[in-house]
Amino acid sequence: MEAPQLGLYIHIPWCERKCPYCDFNSHEAPEIPETAYTDALIEDLLKETQDQRREIDTVFIGGGTPSLFSVDAISRLLDAVRSAGLAERAEVTMEANPGSVETARLQGYTQAGVTRFSLGIQSFNDTCLQSLGRIHDSDMARRAAAAASTSGARSYNIDLMHGLPMQGLEWGLEDIRSALALKPPHISWYQLTIEPNTRFYSNPPRLPSESILGNLEDEGARLLSAAGYQRYEVSAWAQPGQECQHNLNYWRFGDYLAIGAGAHGKLSTEHGQVFRYNKTRQPDDYLATGGTERRAIRWLGESDRQGEFMLNALRLSAGFSLELFEARTGLDAQRIETTVTRLVDRGLLNHNQSQISTTELGRRFLDDVVGAFFVES
Repeated sequence: MEAPQLGLYIHIPWCERKCPYCDFNSHEAPEIPETAYTDALIEDLLKETQDQRREIDTVFIGGGTPSLFSVDAISRLLDAVRSAGLAERAEVTMEANPGSVETARLQGYTQAGVTRFSLGIQSFNDTCLQSLGRIHDSDMARRAAAAASTSGARSYNIDLMHGLPMQGLEWGLEDIRSALALKPPHISWYQLTIEPNTRFYSNPPRLPSESILGNLEDEGARLLSAAGYQRYEVSAWAQPGQECQHNLNYWRFGDYLAIGAGAHGKLSTEHGQVFRYNKTRQPDDYLATGGTERRAIRWLGESDRQGEFMLNALRLSAGFSLELFEARTGLDAQRIETTVTRLVDRGLLNHNQSQISTTELGRRFLDDVVGAFFVES
């Protein structure tokens, strides 16, 4: 099997307002050092790619709110990526906040090289949006989707959350119907979780009951399927051919470079070894050091390679092949046979020839399924 794809993650860590549920590396700032940070990103990119022989197949510009940066800054950045070796027809995704985009701006990003937008809409219900601390309303969300559809980009994604404060079954389903009415190529639909180091963790809101969540997930999945969207990952639904290639590379345990404050990367060697690394987290520290130093490099032992592969690959509806497992981990597939057989017997996994995937029951208990592979020696 050929070498894994190479992605590039670029982190822009500023937001207009920090959302109470967000545990990402994002920061409010009265002024953003756009030029200095873009310079640091380019320097970081040159250091990351100086010994890299592979082309970059996918790019994901995340945050924070990347759409706070000007078209000129994004253009400079993507010019540098092309110079470093960007594959022809590469997918270049950029996250955008509906409260900070307009048609002309998205068209400018497209001309700069962005091929796909991911819109952080989260809900079309104004009450729910207010409870999440979002700066946009439902009208702005619809205008952002319309702008993305006419921007010239090849694709765009609507990000939706469910299980929100004050959200019952009907409000949750209405969000799905509102998204479907816009006919986006891709919909990411995931449950709100309360994470440490967030305002929601310190002051938890009242969330829907488990029974409401279960009904919402079942009914929402039926609506999405009936509209022609295919669930290719636990939280990702796409029209045929519109899957996010950058995220697929993550889930297939591929390689990706990382630039930007707090960005995380993963690389494998020719000898089957795998390591993860990150960049310094605080934007001021990143700017002060030029951002080029890899921090907290962690080499993955055999058990970690096995478990982390499963953590990603079992999220995919199609699962993975034994050939892919061996290629990405450098391990013999025989070491997982006992666990796979046990989980198949419990109705949690399918094993068809060399392809392994979760059953519907297995997807509901995915943490337990993945955990079984972490504990096997």
